[in-house]
Amino acid sequence: MRYGNIKYCDIANGRGVRTSLFVSGCTHHCKGCFQPETWDFAYGEEFTDEVAARILESLEPAYVDGLTVLGGEPMEPENQRALLPLLREVRARFPQKDIWVFTGDTFDELQDDNCQRRIEATDELLSLIDVMVDGRFVEELKDISLRFRGSSNQRIIDMPRTLAEGSVQQWCDDATFAQRGAW
Repeated sequence: MRYGNIKYCDIANGRGVRTSLFVSGCTHHCKGCFQPETWDFAYGEEFTDEVAARILESLEPAYVDGLTVLGGEPMEPENQRALLPLLREVRARFPQKDIWVFTGDTFDELQDDNCQRRIEATDELLSLIDVMVDGRFVEELKDISLRFRGSSNQRIIDMPRTLAEGSVQQWCDDATFAQRGAW
């Protein structure tokens, strides 16, 4: 796996202060994508054990709330396989911190056995995620007033509740946003 960028003090891609890993490779090619350079699987730097160690070290301070993975597309099969050990380690070392993943796939697609992105790593990867922002970016539905999303079709999903209840459960950390429509 390769990555295009790592932001070690990001406040835009999830709740609180985060480390954000922008993986390379995406076959969605959404019109109006804010990072089309990350579509290329060869873009950026190689994701190595040293890079993973720097990410883990960046999560140690108490003011860092968690890790966000976005891209590119984290749910591309090769990216899932490379991300799984990192997310396992984050969960083991920092159980109090949350993991966010932004994907152009929907949760429903990732549950479908006919989906080419549903591989041997998918279920475990999903079980390690706290919040998933799902759905392709749709330029015609772009809305800059939405929290943590680019277009109104995208959802912010509470993954532990969703997996426990068997249906998509909305994530919301503030009643103000829930009243305004967090989807």
